[in-house]
Amino acid sequence: YGIGSVSYEARRPFHPDKFYKFLHSTEAYGKLIRSKGYFWLASRPEFAGQWNQAGGIAHYGFAGMFWQAEPKINWPTDQEALASIEKNWVEPFGDMRQELVFIGQNLNQTTMIQALDDCLLTEEELLKGQVFWRTLPDPFPLWEEAS
Repeated sequence: YGIGSVSYEARRPFHPDKFYKFLHSTEAYGKLIRSKGYFWLASRPEFAGQWNQAGGIAHYGFAGMFWQAEPKINWPTDQEALASIEKNWVEPFGDMRQELVFIGQNLNQTTMIQALDDCLLTEEELLKGQVFWRTLPDPFPLWEEAS
């Protein structure tokens, strides 16, 4: 049946407009059956976004704050939770990352990964910092942030 999966991880934020366009053109990479994960938009650097898609139903929205953006006083104190945070910690951005999985029929893994890589900020954009990142065009709707 040609069912396969593509896992994608990166430690650089997505350009919001480029990633939005990617999510709305996934048919170019094969027949997507299910996809899910967490993503990091440059325009909302402290927040993790969540992506869920099954068949023709898709949703993206607020998943929470990255620990990198949270004052340490608000961090959990139990060792198991701290170990989980540290396991996913990579400097200079801490736990901020892309973590997505795509399951589908006849997926073109190479093309899909290249398309996702093309959604990441360029080195030049990355070096401009978060003040610049927040000015990038962001077509995603406002997220209802849990307090």
